[in-house]
Amino acid sequence: MEVIAIDGPAGSGKSTVARAIAVRLGREYLDTGAMYRSVAFAALRRGVDPTDDEPVGRVARDVEMEVRGDGSVVVDGVDATIEIRGPEVTRAVSLVAANPAVRTELRARQREWAKARGGGVIEGRDIGTVVFPDAALKVYLDARPEVRAARRSNEVRELSYETVATDLARRDALDQGRADSPLATADDAFVVDTSEMGVEAIVDTVLAELERRR
Repeated sequence: MEVIAIDGPAGSGKSTVARAIAVRLGREYLDTGAMYRSVAFAALRRGVDPTDDEPVGRVARDVEMEVRGDGSVVVDGVDATIEIRGPEVTRAVSLVAANPAVRTELRARQREWAKARGGGVIEGRDIGTVVFPDAALKVYLDARPEVRAARRSNEVRELSYETVATDLARRDALDQGRADSPLATADDAFVVDTSEMGVEAIVDTVLAELERRR
């Protein structure tokens, strides 16, 4: 089983790069962040407080989700592709992702996904450090905070740059400070600063490193 693990903070280019690498390799792609967003969406839709650990954990165990390689997401039979990227879910997702019960459940689902496909390109925040510590290649993408905020504000046009920058800083602090599987760089990760790089250049760099390690 060959897993390409791609980690990093929001706005670093993980999703775009991971999807492009999967296409180049002819492998399937999984956005684990969309899984956590799906749990947050399901909790909010059921009227569950994202800070209420036990009920949110039950939501994670019960929810039906399909995170597709084309970016679309179905949660409990509802197309949630747009909603999981909205401001309400974005505010709640770091709280949900800090819940140990949620992380335990989704890690199991991620490992099942990879096992069923013989690997794949998987992106998130703890893929190389916790979910697949034996991944064939662990990549950590990063970029300067102002670059990440600019990228994200272009994606979420209903919010100002200042609001997005503040939300990113808050989410960075939550992701890096949580007790269970915090955002961190694996010791043997291939670190790429994407601040001044285009997508194709990043993909070429990562694939060259994969070939070298093979």
